[in-house]
Amino acid sequence: MSTETMKAKEQIVSDYAEKIKAAKSFVIVDYRGLTVAEDTDLRRELRSNNVEYKVVKNRLALRAIEKAGYTGLDNELTGPTAIAISTEDPVAPAKILVAASKKNNKLEVKGGMVEGKVMTVNELASVATIPSKPQLIAQLLGMLQSPVRGLAVALSEIAKKQA
Repeated sequence: MSTETMKAKEQIVSDYAEKIKAAKSFVIVDYRGLTVAEDTDLRRELRSNNVEYKVVKNRLALRAIEKAGYTGLDNELTGPTAIAISTEDPVAPAKILVAASKKNNKLEVKGGMVEGKVMTVNELASVATIPSKPQLIAQLLGMLQSPVRGLAVALSEIAKKQA
């Protein structure tokens, strides 16, 4: 292998390791068997949620993941591999890819990392059920407003009865 090729591969590993270090989560999938249309739809959905999705060589991905400080994903990096990385929403890649794998059994979620913890397929499936951050904020606000609204209605009714 030429030194030029080696340098190029080292640069790819370094770039990908930096993306993984900055990530709140990443999910490794086997995309074998997806049609072009299915893959395009999946990429579009991931992109709309600010998730980067790339097909990667297993050896380079393993080196980048290890360089980023994560271990235990060696077995997941076999066969055709793609990685979805999110630097914003830690739940988005798992949610989108687990849902896509349920719709299309050709897509196989292999493992990944969420908030610094390496996770198995089952753990990622559990994470995928967590509502998104905006949904959680809306639920919290609804819960906080409920007692205040109840008090306001009760006070209003008391005022009406006395008038």
